[in-house]
Amino acid sequence: MAPVSAQLFDELGYDPDDGVPEIWDLGDPGNVAASPAGQRLAIGAVIAARVGARRVAVARLGSGRLVVVTDECPHDGGRISDGFVEGERLICARHGWELEARNGRCERACKLRE
Repeated sequence: MAPVSAQLFDELGYDPDDGVPEIWDLGDPGNVAASPAGQRLAIGAVIAARVGARRVAVARLGSGRLVVVTDECPHDGGRISDGFVEGERLICARHGWELEARNGRCERACKLRE
């Protein structure tokens, strides 16, 4: 990490050049679903983004509903954006936990996939 990047990390709490896009870069922050990037996100897709220093996962569920949740599995902190979508649930790639997206975060682990 270059000295300037290290200083930014110390001051901002994250590296703005790490390749994770700001959610605002996906389009209209008031309506991500209507933005060009939101419209291009295919059903079943999940991507990593950020709101300032906070990492989020943006996913298009099986119904076509777009959700933005904190990019952290409540089970052990793995990244939701590394997982996948199955129907109306997000599946964590680390241990296969099925998660329901509500109120901007994964509310509960539904069950462990076998």
